[in-house]
Amino acid sequence: MTKSGTGSILINIVLLVMGLVVVLKGADWLTDGAVNIASRFGVSQMVIGLTIVAMGTSMPELCVSMVSALKGTPDLAVGNVVGSNTLNTLLIVGCSALVAPIMVKRSSVRRDIPFAVLASLLMLIFCLDGGIDRLDATLLFILFAVFMFVTVKYGKNEGTEAKTTAAPLGKATLLLVVGLVCLILGSNLFVDNASFIASTLSVSDAVIGLTIVAGGTSLPELATSMVSGKKGNSDIAIGNVIGSNVFNILMIIGVTGLVKPMHIKGITSLDLIVMLASILLLWFFCRTTYKVKRWEGAVLAISYIAYLAWLIAQAV
Repeated sequence: MTKSGTGSILINIVLLVMGLVVVLKGADWLTDGAVNIASRFGVSQMVIGLTIVAMGTSMPELCVSMVSALKGTPDLAVGNVVGSNTLNTLLIVGCSALVAPIMVKRSSVRRDIPFAVLASLLMLIFCLDGGIDRLDATLLFILFAVFMFVTVKYGKNEGTEAKTTAAPLGKATLLLVVGLVCLILGSNLFVDNASFIASTLSVSDAVIGLTIVAGGTSLPELATSMVSGKKGNSDIAIGNVIGSNVFNILMIIGVTGLVKPMHIKGITSLDLIVMLASILLLWFFCRTTYKVKRWEGAVLAISYIAYLAWLIAQAV
């Protein structure tokens, strides 16, 4: 590679990082605005955690996947979701459990995690024919609506109502709008440069989506869950991950597939099976003692490192 070519890639890497920073800051502002608005209307903390916080931390995946599909790189869009879910379940829950064992409510084991398992299974089945068409996307989005309805209906009875120490409604709304604008602008910058780097280095969009893009867009979940786990807020730590996984598949793939059906080539059945197996393994750990212990967290984290090493080996 020539010096000019190396310099060009370095510029693209800088722009990619800048796009990621804008995306993450946008997600932060959007989440703060949404939580403040919800708090002012007296929505319970459990519902906020499972829905608004999870949705807010999934907004980078939504914007990146939507922009990727519209720009003709569906492997990047699907790889982003599959990679993010695998990273969420194995690495984020694993690291959070290593910081402090995670207590899991019975309602999450019986209702929320099975939703995530079902979503992962449907994703695997729908991708067997090589793509996500509008019928697949419609079914996913309908299931997302069901998840939202069930979560709001039963979540209100499982926690106390939030005490409002929220920002003024005008400020919260401004945060939400500015955050959304940053997400859209940052996602465009991120996707354009990720795709350029991938093509320059002859790395497939699928691998970039499963690794770099997935890791970047999962930073909000990682930060939220690690801090929550350290502070002893296990519900937020596990609820954020499970909620994000459900949103990533049902809402993000559902909405993206409705806007633009996706034909995928680089995402293999193994990638989808790893995603499904990871959530099944987490479900198994949670069902035993309603807790993710430190050694179980280590198993999850090591499993992700092994999968990442395999992806890198395949790309070399």
